Amino acid sequence: MMEIAPEQARTLAAILTHGSFDAAAAHLSVTPSAISQRIRALESAVGRPVLTRARPPGLTEAGQAVVRFARQLELLSADLAEELQPEEAGGGTRLTLVINSDSLHTWALAGLAAASSNIQLEILREDQEHSLDLLRAGAAAAAITETAKPVPGCSSIRLGVMRYLPVCAPDFTARWFQAGVAAATLAAAPVVLFDRKDDLQDRWLRRFRRASLQPPRHYVPASQEFGDAIRWGMGWGMMPELEIGEDLANGTLERLSPRAQVDVSLYWQQWRRGSAALTEVAEAVRAAARVLR
Repeated sequence: MMEIAPEQARTLAAILTHGSFDAAAAHLSVTPSAISQRIRALESAVGRPVLTRARPPGLTEAGQAVVRFARQLELLSADLAEELQPEEAGGGTRLTLVINSDSLHTWALAGLAAASSNIQLEILREDQEHSLDLLRAGAAAAAITETAKPVPGCSSIRLGVMRYLPVCAPDFTARWFQAGVAAATLAAAPVVLFDRKDDLQDRWLRRFRRASLQPPRHYVPASQEFGDAIRWGMGWGMMPELEIGEDLANGTLERLSPRAQVDVSLYWQQWRRGSAALTEVAEAVRAAARVLR
């Protein structure tokens, strides 16, 4: 049976966090030689490399598993310390989560706030399609993602569906879509995207026109400002239905097509070997997700 020494796992996590053997040695108050010895012993126990020799060092697939183990040990140790010495708890367990901007902006923050009194949260903002890289590497304990299949060492629970509608300001419609919403007008009308990872607009274009269109593009990488850019007529874009009910009701925004939409299924993935704190956060997020379809 393979046995991984906790200090070796923590050493690998320190290298990843601090970027080098020397920085990890300083953080752990040991010599760089001791760091190298621990990594050699770890690789001997695992039977394969755990690091890619680059600057900064990267993790192999085996290394990612070991770092997840190290992070889980930290959570379990914090749970144990709080249980044994609650009077000395230092502000609660620390958890790192990956949440996409739209979920954070529209529904997820309410759940996180409900679980924040005894837990310190670090929220990494990442697109739902790309959040698993951080979870897989052990940089986060949980993530909201489009991917149903759990990454190794994690569980996956469906949260619901987030519906996006293609919308624009009325003045934008009058300027760009006088001839109707068709391939020619969509190819010419500017579109607003969150960032270069955001493919919701192109996803809708492919479904709606079944053709590859390349309209002029604006990139606005902040949820509130992204919506404001569309409201002010910079372009059309896909916005969460949860966010724009009032805009549609009062005429600030209008849909490009009455039945046009993109539905994005969201999942909560987290380490299987979690902790009391992670369980509390997961329950709060699932409760908040009841507003999804």
